[in-house]
Amino acid sequence: MQVASNYSSVSKVKAYIELLKPRLSFLVSFSSGFGYILGARSTFDWAILLSLMVGGFLVSGASVIINQILEKPLDEIMSRTKNRPLPTGRVAKEEAVILAFISGFLGLALLWVSTNLITVWLSLNSLLLYAFVYTPLKRIGPVAVFVGAIPGALPPFIGWVAATGVMGYEPGILFGIQFIWQFPHFWAVAWVCDDDYKKAGFKLLPGKGTHDSKTAINIMMSTLFLLPLGLMPTFFGMTGITSAVVATICGVLFLSQTFALLYDNSIKRARRLMFGSFIYLPIVQIAFLLDKV
Repeated sequence: MQVASNYSSVSKVKAYIELLKPRLSFLVSFSSGFGYILGARSTFDWAILLSLMVGGFLVSGASVIINQILEKPLDEIMSRTKNRPLPTGRVAKEEAVILAFISGFLGLALLWVSTNLITVWLSLNSLLLYAFVYTPLKRIGPVAVFVGAIPGALPPFIGWVAATGVMGYEPGILFGIQFIWQFPHFWAVAWVCDDDYKKAGFKLLPGKGTHDSKTAINIMMSTLFLLPLGLMPTFFGMTGITSAVVATICGVLFLSQTFALLYDNSIKRARRLMFGSFIYLPIVQIAFLLDKV
């Protein structure tokens, strides 16, 4: 009986961790740390960096838990989400609410004591915008992608503000790169998952939401903006020339995938573009870090 009880406890902890979407929350944490390192320069502090990344992870975890609570009936009917903790009953809705509150409270409290009020305010607004605005908009129209891109692009902005205590054009550049990146990323994901999304009534693809050249052109045009944006950190003295070269090469390769999708409107091409988006952002951000002035 004791073994069975221990196994049950371990399974419950695993379900709680799964509910936090650790891979997504880690990416948020990484992006905020990336922004902090670029902004800190002579004021770099390992304790603040660690607190920022842990706090960002917890706030992100709270927002995705709320998202899953609100979308539980929809997750139950989609193949890609039906095995999540809430649809399967591994975690009760009441447990998820408590976990979201604890995660959000601890994350914001950690940011409060280790950074500054602007960082806390931005983090709270990011949580609210993602959980309570983006989530319901997914069933209304593709404007949801624009709204969802705002909290999705805030982590590096928040990291810079945590380091400097001020908002300016530098974090705005980091925000802009991550904001624009999300359009080809989200639309590629929506293209691949369209059949599942239609079951839930999600409307995320641009225009009429079809897999055609018009949608591919929208994806291509948004990706094109990444080329000049990738040069701006160098132009404004935030990084050196090497990262500009890396960002340009990555941007051209990313853009080439959109031309392939325009030529061949297949899910296979959209999936390649989706994986390309996963690769582009961390490589460019790491290049900025390594090339920091």
